[in-house]
Amino acid sequence: MDMRPLKNSKNKQMKKYIVYIGILTIGILLGWLLFGGASNTNKKHDHSIEVEAKTMWTCSMHPQIMQPELGDCPICGMDLIPAEAGADGLSKDQFKLTENAMALANVQTSVLGELAGEQTLKLSGKIVENEDEAATQPVHFSGRVDKLYVKSLGEYVKRGQAIAKIYSAELIAAQQELLIAYKNKASQPELYEAVKKKFSNWMVKDTQVSEIERSGNIQTQFTIYSNISGVVTEIALSEGAHIMEGNALFKVANLNTVWANFDVYENQIAQVKKGQEIVVKTNAYPNKAFKTKVDFIEPILDSKTRTVKLRVVLSNKEGLLKPGMFVEGQLNALQDDAVLQVPASAVLWTGERSVVYLKVKGETPIFEMREVVLGNKTGASYEVLEGLEQGDEVVTNGTFTVDAAAQLQGKKSMMNKSGGEVMTGHEGHMGVEVTQSSETTRFDVSSDFRKQLQQVFDVYIQIKDALVKDDAKKAGEAAKQLRSGLEAVDMQLLTDSKAHGHWMVLEKALQTTSTGIAAASDIQEQRKHFKNLSLHLIDAVQRFGIDKKAYEQFCPMADNNKGAYWLSNEENILNPYFGEAMLTCGEVKLFIE
Repeated sequence: MDMRPLKNSKNKQMKKYIVYIGILTIGILLGWLLFGGASNTNKKHDHSIEVEAKTMWTCSMHPQIMQPELGDCPICGMDLIPAEAGADGLSKDQFKLTENAMALANVQTSVLGELAGEQTLKLSGKIVENEDEAATQPVHFSGRVDKLYVKSLGEYVKRGQAIAKIYSAELIAAQQELLIAYKNKASQPELYEAVKKKFSNWMVKDTQVSEIERSGNIQTQFTIYSNISGVVTEIALSEGAHIMEGNALFKVANLNTVWANFDVYENQIAQVKKGQEIVVKTNAYPNKAFKTKVDFIEPILDSKTRTVKLRVVLSNKEGLLKPGMFVEGQLNALQDDAVLQVPASAVLWTGERSVVYLKVKGETPIFEMREVVLGNKTGASYEVLEGLEQGDEVVTNGTFTVDAAAQLQGKKSMMNKSGGEVMTGHEGHMGVEVTQSSETTRFDVSSDFRKQLQQVFDVYIQIKDALVKDDAKKAGEAAKQLRSGLEAVDMQLLTDSKAHGHWMVLEKALQTTSTGIAAASDIQEQRKHFKNLSLHLIDAVQRFGIDKKAYEQFCPMADNNKGAYWLSNEENILNPYFGEAMLTCGEVKLFIE
């Protein structure tokens, strides 16, 4: 084959390119001579100045500060440092949420301020009898209980009321002595008085002794009369029982006043003192408040519960307060100094770390994670020891959603202390918008994935049942099983990118909340995490489905009357937020198939 025509064609093209390049070079040279030379003689172009002009400066302690020039921090006065900004102008630890995502996830923020003086402290307690007004009815001689007239707890006994009939061999012998001494009382008056004294010591009435002397008959049974008045709270003996002198027959209490015993946790002890005013409320009378003062604080800490007992005395002349009734105490916890408080809903825990999400000042919703050191809990807030300052704006609602957004964008987060990209195998979806939508469109997923999610649901029910029974230990154990169950869920079964991205967010939130339940020993703290766990699992069950029926249930009184949802495998209401205190409070909101 002759290749010469092809070579000639290539040579012609090369010549054309050389001509074009030559013309372009001449044009650039002429432009430089006409316009550039004079400029360069006056001012030399400095690339270092251009770079410096683009550098933003921030404070290591206050990263919300962004200035175009080097200087001092306007808050703390420290020297500013170069901000490590990306193409979007954010520092390496900051991330942004769209306004739409903020609205759908119901993300809310609060500005922190110094809360001086008084903060409401809420305590859980129970009504018990006033032990100062309690008394025991003893038996004053040995024998056998042939008849018991007081048989029911709660029965009211009056002083002088017949309460039992006792057979006593000791009293039979004493009666024989009495009859002999009675016949010889003229010649032996001291003996007669000594024998009668025995009956007086046994609390046998003079009328009973006179009847024995008059009739000359020995009684085989003696009636015992109560020498106290009150409500029977304990019965120690039954008919046919043999008793010794001094044994208790029953116990009574005067319920005109009662005690309310409250548990004060170790970190709350400094916030209470004797004489503080306290308001006591009970679910039995939601519109009634009982005002009193702290009467006593136990000096010894219970090593098992890490609490001390705080006691108040309540007037109960109307008989409204029953021993065994659950109550809540509210008092003003006085602080020595003004302290910075952060709402408990803003704090996420993982191991020994406590983190919040700080909103950078400005109209744009930019956030970053901040580790904090917390002090005592007062009501629904924690004392801030380190990490935040007055005027900082933190996320107080939708915190888990914001954390999930941080994780997906490779920023510092609760589960990712140092930040960096999250390698999921689907890095092309890292820009997915994180939201919690009210829509409940069902994803089309495989039956294998539904079965794995159902296993997670079954363990969740174990947590719910443990909280219903007020069993914090079992709830913590089940939460650990839930974490293992989540790790066993195969995300590769989700072939749809939207379903995959949604599960990634939910799975992180479920891991976080179950970790919170497992780490908490206080059941009230577990219930707070359970509320968030439930919201995320409800979303998962509605979105992906499980192969069994589920009921979405709601209690309007949970979480300080804010209301809370949970899932159940049965229609019957068993409330995990109150347990035995209000077991059936709630209603079925949705049936999920």
